[in-house]
Amino acid sequence: MTARIGVVTFPGSLDDRDTQRAIRLAGAEPVALWHKDKDLKQVDAVVLCGGFSYGDYLRAGAIARFSPVMEPLLEQARAGLPVLGICNGFQILTEAHLLPGTMLRNNHLHFICRDQKLRVENAETAWTSDYTAGQEIHIPLKNIDGQYVADQRTLDTLESEGRVAFRYLDVNPNGSNNDIAGVTNEAGNVVGLMPHPEHAVEPLIGTGRTDGLPFFTSILKKLVNA
Repeated sequence: MTARIGVVTFPGSLDDRDTQRAIRLAGAEPVALWHKDKDLKQVDAVVLCGGFSYGDYLRAGAIARFSPVMEPLLEQARAGLPVLGICNGFQILTEAHLLPGTMLRNNHLHFICRDQKLRVENAETAWTSDYTAGQEIHIPLKNIDGQYVADQRTLDTLESEGRVAFRYLDVNPNGSNNDIAGVTNEAGNVVGLMPHPEHAVEPLIGTGRTDGLPFFTSILKKLVNA
């Protein structure tokens, strides 16, 4: 049976079609979810894709986290449903308190779009098992509210528990604390990151690499072997 992975579209989402394509390339079935849906259509996992959700003018993700689709997502994520938040999706997950910390305007106050070098810090989550810890990858990055911040106690907890999933290498593009590019929850089923793996799944697009495809093959293996 083919794994079904939902992709939530909010008003302003930009990368839902790219994410659906990445899921197909990995061998799973993408399922389109609208932010006003009140159920998740029995999907096996969910991706909150990138873009600019409505209400970002207040604070990125602050209004979107109250969309109807978030109620079943919160309940099921806490019960173990795998959830990936990319860029704006990461912002929404922090606003919904599925992931710790928050996202602020980039420290240089400019939008950035670049190929970004990352190091995989945690290869044991539902979304990262096809990587190896310490692996260096290149993933496209585009954001203006990409600065990850948290209080010192939270940062210490993330570091000590191995919950920093990815870290920026060579340059910190937005001032994120501890060069953090992505984090995971304690159970490892919820992951959020700023860079866009869905733009690095085919050699002809993005970085010219396929460094982002293991996100989607990782979750497929997790679901198939569950």
